[in-house]
Amino acid sequence: PTGAHPFGVDPLGEDVASRVIYGTRVSLEVGIIGTAISTFVGVVMGMLAGFYRGWVDTVISRLVDVVLSIPVLLLGLGIGAACSVKGCLSGAISPGLTTVIFLIVIVNWPYVARIVRGLVLSLREREFVEASRALGASDLRIMFREILPNLTAPIIVYSTLQIPTNILLEAALSFLGVGIRPPTASWGQMIADATPIFNTAWWYMTFPGIALLLTVLAFNLLGDGLQDALNPRSAR
Repeated sequence: PTGAHPFGVDPLGEDVASRVIYGTRVSLEVGIIGTAISTFVGVVMGMLAGFYRGWVDTVISRLVDVVLSIPVLLLGLGIGAACSVKGCLSGAISPGLTTVIFLIVIVNWPYVARIVRGLVLSLREREFVEASRALGASDLRIMFREILPNLTAPIIVYSTLQIPTNILLEAALSFLGVGIRPPTASWGQMIADATPIFNTAWWYMTFPGIALLLTVLAFNLLGDGLQDALNPRSAR
């Protein structure tokens, strides 16, 4: 590290500070976009399972069990390798950022669906739902106008706590070589490149690692704060 390059340079002479800053953009895109899509899918599937119950609940619950039984990193390695050249689904999923977001959606929606299903099973028996049904409201109106607003707080809290997990997943996949591809900067990729030269160029691993640590810690603290603020039982 010098005055011209506060975080030092990498073996190619590129400024590490610039790559760390660009890696922030990649991590936030993966964390926020992937979490938003997986939360949407999970909320829809969970509401359908909890509201209709019966065979709909059975099919969705068994699908959730199947997805949860798959090791995340092994699935990521498989999807990353399969989509590494020409992408997947006729090019709809391109290598790199799109592949990582696709993987995050696959592995995260079952957790949201299971949480939402349990809440909907309780809410569908409440008096305000029975009143709406007695007034002739449709199932869609009851789900999205009566039940969904009562799920907002737990969904926001869980989604916020899921963002740092997805950022760490992207860093792990990039570290293993199946996530974000060069020349796009990624913290996990930078840490992997710095491993062989850590003894002589400590800054190349240290600063991306600190950025990853602070980002994950910040989102965890944000999630804890939102949980305290939105949970009425914690109010004093």
